[in-house]
Amino acid sequence: MKDDGYYDRPLKIAEGIYWVGFYDKKTNFHCNPYLVVQGDQAVLIDGGSRPDFAVVMTKILETGIYPSQIVALIYQHYDPDLCGSMSNMIDICDNKNLKIISETTNEIFINFYIERSKQSLLESIENRGYCFDFNGRILEFFKTPYAHTAGSFVTYDKKSKTRFSSDLFGSFSVKWDIFLQLEDDCIMCEDYFNCKKGNDYCPLSDIVEFHRIIMPCRQSLGRAMSVIKDLDINIIAPQHGIVLPNRRDIYFLIDKLATLEKVGVDSIV
Repeated sequence: MKDDGYYDRPLKIAEGIYWVGFYDKKTNFHCNPYLVVQGDQAVLIDGGSRPDFAVVMTKILETGIYPSQIVALIYQHYDPDLCGSMSNMIDICDNKNLKIISETTNEIFINFYIERSKQSLLESIENRGYCFDFNGRILEFFKTPYAHTAGSFVTYDKKSKTRFSSDLFGSFSVKWDIFLQLEDDCIMCEDYFNCKKGNDYCPLSDIVEFHRIIMPCRQSLGRAMSVIKDLDINIIAPQHGIVLPNRRDIYFLIDKLATLEKVGVDSIV
């Protein structure tokens, strides 16, 4: 675990991509906004809650980006932990060409975060042709319905091969660090709840339990994994939990989550 001060600054996770989140020492349940920078423009993905706004904006400024240089705010679903600061972000960016991008189904709820006079800034991924190009950097959008909301989608940065996965690949972060790399023994393990090495924390059991509680059912989770698995991915950057920078770990988890049982309502039926 890094010292506390390590998380008091923006952290670079890939070329032009920064974690600008809040390190919550009390709950260890982390929400992760990401800033994607290309030249003199930037895009903010899942910007964070209202209480975290000051921390997130301070870290954005520390990357050298001014609010007026942010050309788009992307929201991959409508929960307040990522949308709560939306009105603050719109006001501080003060950019008449700012785009607020989400999926059509989400717009019903996202409108409640925005002043009526500024709702015209909202654009759907459908109307944008499922991509956003800024300064030649292309972000692609892929729908993952009911993982966990009807309008959920994920974002893919073609330049760095980073997948911003929203709640997918998230965890409760019982013990948190910005990056996770699984040990060989973890890959081979068949019982995540009884560590053979005697460790008191298993990141895989944390990830598994998160998906069983947050995702509606096995079918929606499996479908989301089928959307993701065909992409060339170097990094998974979830909105909750820990960044996955290892391709082996990423594709291992895709297979594991695609066949996960007792997910959501399936654990009751």
